[in-house]
Amino acid sequence: MEVENSTVKPQFFLLGVSDHPELQSVLFAVFLSIYSVTLMGNLGMILLITASPPLHTPMYFFLCILSFVDACYSSVIAPKLLVDLVSDEKTISYNGCAAQLYFFCCSVDTESFLLTVMAYDRYIAICNPLLYTVIMSKRICCQLATGAFLRGTMSSIIHTTNTFHLSFCSNEINHFFCDTSPLFSLSCTDTYIHDVVLVVFASLVGARCLLTVLLSYILIIAAILKTGSAEGRRKGFSTCASHLTVVSIYHGTLIFIYLCPGTGHAMAIDKVTSVFYTYVKSLNLQP
Repeated sequence: MEVENSTVKPQFFLLGVSDHPELQSVLFAVFLSIYSVTLMGNLGMILLITASPPLHTPMYFFLCILSFVDACYSSVIAPKLLVDLVSDEKTISYNGCAAQLYFFCCSVDTESFLLTVMAYDRYIAICNPLLYTVIMSKRICCQLATGAFLRGTMSSIIHTTNTFHLSFCSNEINHFFCDTSPLFSLSCTDTYIHDVVLVVFASLVGARCLLTVLLSYILIIAAILKTGSAEGRRKGFSTCASHLTVVSIYHGTLIFIYLCPGTGHAMAIDKVTSVFYTYVKSLNLQP
């Protein structure tokens, strides 16, 4: 292989969601509608919580932060995708691709920590209600939220650096945004070490967060089942149902896309899963 073929190209070409040009206008309308609803829903949630003093509680504080993160990471992908759907030339610069991957990973990893913190908040509220206001004080809530952003930033730096240390032989990305898996497939060299780094760090973040959430909900369910009244049990389960749904969707898609490299599922399935993950999940399902 010639040396010039292994050098980084000045720009990448995104192959997009579909190979059928006749579907572009329909997909544009669908994605624009979903993105508009997502953005308005999350920004509306932030404004509602901010403007309503009764909602100034730890649960709604974290929900407000989660809505902000959801709006951010859908905005990292949606505008570029919408432009590409109405454009003949679907290109993104090398630096733009790196920036998109960085902010996407940062938002996703931050959300993982936030969902874990919210599970811990529900655990304290249900299992230790008398000390709830002491344990989940304003200072502690701010520290937990700041910690989620810092951890997300550190994890994103690792993933972005790991990906863009590769040499790319092609500049055609078989996806609608810059993600690790399609970028790895463009590498001229063996990506085994990079794959290991990706899986290890994704597992460290995802597994720790998921185990913390599961442990919190095991203790929560045990406490709810000890409640004497049926009404108390109903309220307890309804309080946690929507959060548990979001956690299931979030971690389920993460495991499918990033932690199952050997399953041989087609890139088309990955694209559909990514659409669901980056658009539909951002429609905030929290109470």
